[in-house]
Amino acid sequence: METTRQVPLTFRVVGTDKAIVITNFHAVVAGYTGRDPKAVQHHIDELAAIGVAPPPEVPMFYRMDSDLFETSGEHETSENLTSGEIEPLYIRHEGKYYLGIGSDHTDRDIEARDIGDSKRACPKPVSNEVIAVESLEDLDLDECTARSWVDGTLYQEGSLSGLLKPADVVERLLARTDIGDADFMCLGGTLPLLNGKFVDGTSWKLELSFPNGTTIEHNYKIKKGSLR
Repeated sequence: METTRQVPLTFRVVGTDKAIVITNFHAVVAGYTGRDPKAVQHHIDELAAIGVAPPPEVPMFYRMDSDLFETSGEHETSENLTSGEIEPLYIRHEGKYYLGIGSDHTDRDIEARDIGDSKRACPKPVSNEVIAVESLEDLDLDECTARSWVDGTLYQEGSLSGLLKPADVVERLLARTDIGDADFMCLGGTLPLLNGKFVDGTSWKLELSFPNGTTIEHNYKIKKGSLR
């Protein structure tokens, strides 16, 4: 399901004077991307206990409309409980790979009924800067530190070592979908919340720090009650 955007997305490539502009791409959110199968199954069982149907496959790839992916930093949602989280963003454009960050902002009220619909009900804020990836197989995020804040309070902090490696996510994505050689963007999973509770905030900050000192950040705001 490749879709064409009315407004192209422009990303600055960190460490260079180059930018990439993407208009047509497949938009995907990956779920259940934990590296430990037992932990993933435990999470599935927890959701099943509150009435959420288990996914037909693991990891699960939820197809999105590309217009949901947005770098503007200003977004609108319904009056429901919605919340975000930091995730690595895997991009393929003209055969080359890039790494950014984004937020799988989700409607938590709808999530209890249908996970895919809950994700499609909200924007997917993404950073406007990316890192060029020379080799996807060699891309290792285990030593990176991911953080998110909501309304100034630290919400998530830790490494991404609990997630499937980027190459594993992309390999499974391409094997299970019709993307082929086309451009795509895929949010790749997240880490646990510090307090274990979703927070319905208005100001969000995302940060991914690398051992060499490189940092990617993104800030966005949510205006509630503006969607019907």
